[in-house]
Amino acid sequence: MTTPADIAAIKKTAAERARLSNLPYAGALVPTEAYALLQAGAKLVDVRTRPELLYVGAVPGSIPVEWQIYPANTRNPDFLAQLAQAAAPGDTLMFLCRSGVRSHYAAAAATQAGWGDCYNVREGFEGDKDAAQHRSTVGGWRKAGLPWVQG
Repeated sequence: MTTPADIAAIKKTAAERARLSNLPYAGALVPTEAYALLQAGAKLVDVRTRPELLYVGAVPGSIPVEWQIYPANTRNPDFLAQLAQAAAPGDTLMFLCRSGVRSHYAAAAATQAGWGDCYNVREGFEGDKDAAQHRSTVGGWRKAGLPWVQG
């Protein structure tokens, strides 16, 4: 069980990563830290497209809010409105995508729009590609062995 002291330590480490990288949001988490915060009541916002969630997999209990709309991969003009339906400004929000890039932009946009406790999940759901150009072997939620389901 994650204690309040554990949560504070995770957020402090994440904030230090943000400070060192000059990130415009509260912090950057590794997947295991994000899972601990999820268990403690933080909300995990999965910003991948619906086909990614369906065919690649999703984290149980995550909130799907697309950053980009498939198949055009254009930015979702309703992202902030959809986020507002799922989360209050005081909620701790963690943003997840495939590798941590789209979620970076989503966390920045949410912070700019007034959500104060926003984090990017570095490595994302699948992590970076390995030497053979495959994902889920170098980093990410799945590689960390954290809970996920496939549609």
